Amino acid sequence: MKTKLTIIKVGGKIVETPESLDRLIADFAHIDGLKMLVHGGGRSATKLAAQLGIETQMVNGRRITDDDMLSVVTMVYGGLVNKQIVAKLQAAGVDAIGLTGADMNIVRSDRRPVVDVDYGWVGDVKEVDSKALSTLLDNGYCPVIAPLTHDRKGNILNTNADTMAGSVAQAMAAAYDVTLVFCFERPGVLADENDDASVIPVITPDLYETLKSDGTVSGGMIPKLDNAFSCIRGGVSRVVITRADMVGSSDGTVITE
Repeated sequence: MKTKLTIIKVGGKIVETPESLDRLIADFAHIDGLKMLVHGGGRSATKLAAQLGIETQMVNGRRITDDDMLSVVTMVYGGLVNKQIVAKLQAAGVDAIGLTGADMNIVRSDRRPVVDVDYGWVGDVKEVDSKALSTLLDNGYCPVIAPLTHDRKGNILNTNADTMAGSVAQAMAAAYDVTLVFCFERPGVLADENDDASVIPVITPDLYETLKSDGTVSGGMIPKLDNAFSCIRGGVSRVVITRADMVGSSDGTVITE
């Protein structure tokens, strides 16, 4: 029987607000067994960029990462946000270690090729070193991973945190019974976007196609669900979409084949 591993992915809105971060830390600390956390930090990056006079450019919700913006996201994701989370986890009794993809070579990416848009220093994940992460987990450490990878050519690459969490979860699934939890501001995937009580408890591939065709699911939820189904097909045992303050409960939307 495989050892259970819980991977939590949280967005920047959660980790950048003191109250929501403190609640997340408390809930995360009470999760039993092995665990990892993958985080974002986009709002903090945008704020620091503005203070430095660097323009933030977004295309289809993705950040254009030129040389100056790469410096900003590296400082914010790999430094400020990551280390704040690590420090708070240590205070909560979790022996955490903050990492980017370059540390221990845990996540390697290729720079995204230019098709219609030049995203700059943005990486598409190609390889996850699950053995390196297993070494940390099996020795009692909790990896806290910032959404930065590297290309083995000396370059840091800005990488989508949802994609990074999904890639890590699939790589770890060969050795562990993995549950991946995507946390955001709503309690799950909603049948009515204006009603938080309308959580869809389970989404199968057939239901997903129906929800897309009738417009129930649209916008940014589509890539999130596409990623979730890729994880299930890649061996992840369970994928849940829920609100950050519900990570310790069984509430939310479960993605299944």
